[in-house]
Amino acid sequence: MINTPATLSAHDLSCIRDDRLLFKDLNLSLQPGDLLQIEGHNGSGKTSLLRILCGLLLPESGEVRWNGENIETVRSDYYAELNYVGHLHGVKGELTPLENLRVAQAFSAKPKTLDLSAVLAQIGLRGFEDVPARTLSAGQRRRVALARLLLSETRLWILDEPFTSLDKTGIEVIETLLHAHAAQGGIAVLTSHHPVRSEQLQRLRLSD
Repeated sequence: MINTPATLSAHDLSCIRDDRLLFKDLNLSLQPGDLLQIEGHNGSGKTSLLRILCGLLLPESGEVRWNGENIETVRSDYYAELNYVGHLHGVKGELTPLENLRVAQAFSAKPKTLDLSAVLAQIGLRGFEDVPARTLSAGQRRRVALARLLLSETRLWILDEPFTSLDKTGIEVIETLLHAHAAQGGIAVLTSHHPVRSEQLQRLRLSD
């Protein structure tokens, strides 16, 4: 259970990449329990926006705030509350799924005490705990990456195309995780071409 409420907001963000304006004057405000899906065509700036929200890319103008404070001034506290899964799954092929999760758990600022085999079973990888991750399918490796969301008490999830390579069952599993995170007072921001089924979902479309 996430006990302390938190807010994420963006104020008058603009982003220029390769001399092209992707978006400007972008504002958003998210409260505990909110899910936000960023929409837009390829090249509209969805990934750039997520990277700005993560503090991995500086905006041309504007700022991102966590609990009302610019994330640049509370960076260590912000990163302790952030779980980011990007396009690259970050799964080490020479390690097993269990070993990948142990490494991720060791680096977490707020780790949970969990049965990691049960976590893998929860995301549909029962029986694959001890095989080299390089032998898994793309969808299975994506599940290992997303399993990291369950390892810590982070209040903010930022996910770039989390459903990539997943089958119907995998999509349903991740949707369930998103709903549970929101129900516990978490916040999630994601990009996806897949329509997420949720009454809590808000949508922000970047200009075509």
